Amino acid sequence: MIRSARLTCVAVLLLTLAGCAGGSFNDATVEEAQAVAYVPRDAPKLTVFTVVNNRTGNGGHSALMVSGSQQVIFDPAGSFEHERIRERGDVLYGMSPGWVAAYKSAHARDTYHVVSQEIAVTPEQAERALALVQSNGAVGSAFCANATSSILRQVPGFEEISVTFFPVNLMDQIDKRDDVETSKYYENDAGDVLDGINAAPI
Repeated sequence: MIRSARLTCVAVLLLTLAGCAGGSFNDATVEEAQAVAYVPRDAPKLTVFTVVNNRTGNGGHSALMVSGSQQVIFDPAGSFEHERIRERGDVLYGMSPGWVAAYKSAHARDTYHVVSQEIAVTPEQAERALALVQSNGAVGSAFCANATSSILRQVPGFEEISVTFFPVNLMDQIDKRDDVETSKYYENDAGDVLDGINAAPI
């Protein structure tokens, strides 16, 4: 009976996190990643992206953008790939504002929207987060929120974050902070992530 209940819980978890089921096995070299590095002009910040189902309110994916000495997106078990983007250990390099917009556009469609939670941080916090995502390595399917929350709680000032497997749980934890700016991005197309990438005006 207990074993059956556990299997049911695991099945529900995997279905809920079906969006965290990508990942690339063609890692760029350190040199290739450095060659496309984008240095942001704005002040340091961390941005948590959550892909939310428009019908159920469940989370489909979590990701973390770090804007410090360079701007990258930690896209654990993600499926965002393009020939002009370099990825190493689930970190997307060269994430200029245009590519960040393309990232959100690729995930938003008639069934999902993207919540962005932006938090201003110190340069030291940003560099700590950058080092953590760069050293983390690739993440297994359905571990996107787990990896993102695990990294965040290691950044000074984010120790209150509890590790979770659920993107919306992480989003709700971030929402409790006084220093967060939240925005939502919607689209009405019926495509998937790859369709969104191909249609992005880069």
